[in-house]
Amino acid sequence: MPTTAANRVSVQSGGHGVAAHVGLHALGALADQLGLGTSLSSRIAQRGERAPLHDRGKVLTHLALVLAGGGESCADIEHLRAQEEMFGSVPSDSTVFRTLHEFDAAKRRDLLSALAEVRAKVWKKLDQKRSDPVILDFDASLVDAPAELTEQTVSNHRGGFGFHPLFVFADRTGETLAAKLRAGNAAANHAGDHVELLDAALAQLPSPVTRGHHVGEHPTRSTRRVIARADSAGCTKEFLSACRTRHVAFFVAARSNAQITGALYQTFDVPDLWRPSLTQDGELREGAGVCELTTFVNLSSMPEGTRRTRRPVTQRLGVTPAKTPLRVLVATHACPRRALDQRH
Repeated sequence: MPTTAANRVSVQSGGHGVAAHVGLHALGALADQLGLGTSLSSRIAQRGERAPLHDRGKVLTHLALVLAGGGESCADIEHLRAQEEMFGSVPSDSTVFRTLHEFDAAKRRDLLSALAEVRAKVWKKLDQKRSDPVILDFDASLVDAPAELTEQTVSNHRGGFGFHPLFVFADRTGETLAAKLRAGNAAANHAGDHVELLDAALAQLPSPVTRGHHVGEHPTRSTRRVIARADSAGCTKEFLSACRTRHVAFFVAARSNAQITGALYQTFDVPDLWRPSLTQDGELREGAGVCELTTFVNLSSMPEGTRRTRRPVTQRLGVTPAKTPLRVLVATHACPRRALDQRH
């Protein structure tokens, strides 16, 4: 059975007719070059005495193309079936549906290991600045969905109805390393979900990056700095402690409370406490600064080595904190100042 998701084609000028979804063909050809279908197939044991007509790794790759093209259901596979010259033998929507329901939790974990195997090939070529830290971005998103889909489609805090998945993205490449589908009323700051996805994201990164960043490994084995970044939903002791256990640095937005408010009023008009802020390129950010709040707040409830900083979008001495746009960050000493100031 072929495991490739796209046929080999030649591009010529002239001719007649129009070929649809050519961009998806290029994406499918890249997946074939990386061996995505073959890697997925190697983790899927054959069911029954006869091999299926469509290789399951190829089915999943075709489904990925459908999603990349904006598909929303198994039936959207028909858009690829209409272009057999480009995509070869494409499974039907019922085959896609059956394939998805063949995988239990154990098989899905095997498929994730296949994705990590393919991802390592990509990072080997793209990850050239190996002295730079690898930043993991945690973020949840509200996804509207009809009420009749599953029991997880429930109302959320914004009056909508659907899901509230949590994602982890690689800042360096923009790719999704891990995700968890959650009910619409799932808490944004659920520490257990953040810890679960931290481990899932680390498992997707190449071993040279994550060496020394797993539970039980000694930090001296680490050759690459890994930083977890999140909004205030990630500011929980359980999640930050899990980061420290894995020797992963972090900086997250702090939640507002009376202690932070008091620290802001103590520091807003003291010039000696402020340092210049930097842009994403490491240049000075005009009209902005960074102030260390660690000595002005009680961090005993946070992991050892935690610090707090404040960065106004526009710093003007003498202007009260209530009138100054700002962000308060919680971070470890392992985070360099440039990393704190970048992209915030």
